[in-house]
Amino acid sequence: MPFQHCIGFGVAGNFAGHLEQAGEDKDFQAVEVKSATQPKAIFPFYIPNSEGHFLNTYPLSSDTIIAPNDADNLQIEPEVVLKCQVHYSDGKVTGLTPIAFAAYNDCSIRRPNANKISEKKNWGANSKGVSQTFFNIDNLNPGGLIDRFRIASFHIRDNVCHVYGEDSPVVGYSYFHTTLLDWIIDRMNHQQDQGPTENIQTWLATAEYPEQALISIGATRYTPYGETHFLKPGDTSVVVVYDSQAFTAEEIKARAKTLDLNHAAISALVQTVK
Repeated sequence: MPFQHCIGFGVAGNFAGHLEQAGEDKDFQAVEVKSATQPKAIFPFYIPNSEGHFLNTYPLSSDTIIAPNDADNLQIEPEVVLKCQVHYSDGKVTGLTPIAFAAYNDCSIRRPNANKISEKKNWGANSKGVSQTFFNIDNLNPGGLIDRFRIASFHIRDNVCHVYGEDSPVVGYSYFHTTLLDWIIDRMNHQQDQGPTENIQTWLATAEYPEQALISIGATRYTPYGETHFLKPGDTSVVVVYDSQAFTAEEIKARAKTLDLNHAAISALVQTVK
């Protein structure tokens, strides 16, 4: 399912403790937030029609990660991604309508001196991951379908499967439901080019106000193993978004070991690192 027509954004700092584990909390010290639980910013990872800019490269793959030549600290970032319809009026975003969700890997380089968040996110083709399996939704109201789902992630090296991220409920995001959508809309209209953040209005105009957006809504916390192990060629990255009414965490772990993840209640993203 290609998404070249969609603009791509991510949410930074929407799961308590992740930025600290990733060593990125210092990057956001100058970013003003209204509360300790509020996400820090949204960032672009793919901008259609931005010819000549690195964000014009389509970075998404459902089966491969190409490791950058200049980084040995590449990490899985297990997330949920929302496919949204974007509504505009006079160049401003007036609404976001979620239409589907899936497993996503916001695979990131840990560059402590990067000027912008996006510089850690898109280093070329096959630098991020999205599952081919999406679940349809018609809203993000409390009690909806997505509330049943959980996020898990695994790292396979030398045929050994390790738990990489904490198995976490999707409703465990700091901002979720309409609170998250309202905040993203506000950031799309008002976020400025300051410190690690970028002016999103400018990017929407560059992309010619696309009708749809892929928005990854934040990475979960790492296990001690995930916090200290980085990807290298030959590894396999696995992100699973699954219905907790169909599977337990232990059942998903067992299935991940054999990559037995083709099921109607699972959105799986399995990527080989090259």
